[in-house]
Amino acid sequence: MSFAQTGNFNIPEYPNYQDFGDMSVRSGHATGYIRIDWFTPKGLSTWGDGRTFILGTEGYIEMRKYIDIAGRPGGNHLFLVNQKETKYYDCSNVHMPYGEQLVSDVVNRTETAMTQDHCFLATELALTAQKMAFKLNS
Repeated sequence: MSFAQTGNFNIPEYPNYQDFGDMSVRSGHATGYIRIDWFTPKGLSTWGDGRTFILGTEGYIEMRKYIDIAGRPGGNHLFLVNQKETKYYDCSNVHMPYGEQLVSDVVNRTETAMTQDHCFLATELALTAQKMAFKLNS
């Protein structure tokens, strides 16, 4: 892990609350940046703006879970940008089984949604980031 930081920028009445956090991770074959915040502008027509970016040397993929700010209705929007084009994919009718698989894994003690090792690694990264995080406004 390269860095981690947290802050409370919008809820001063709860000084220990963290409404922002980010971190950078690195391995021998990839780097990543993870950010989470609780900021939703009043002008956004949904409760949040879940986004995922996958960036490569030839282009990127952007997934928008809840809203397309360009105005297309609904959620589950995917954008692909490469050296030739920018394409949009409507994924609103794509079955996404992760949530139900995760619930089933908890109930049935299986590893369908993800392996236990994967879950433990993700949890370890989150706890390590939280422990080492620089407090931006403390």
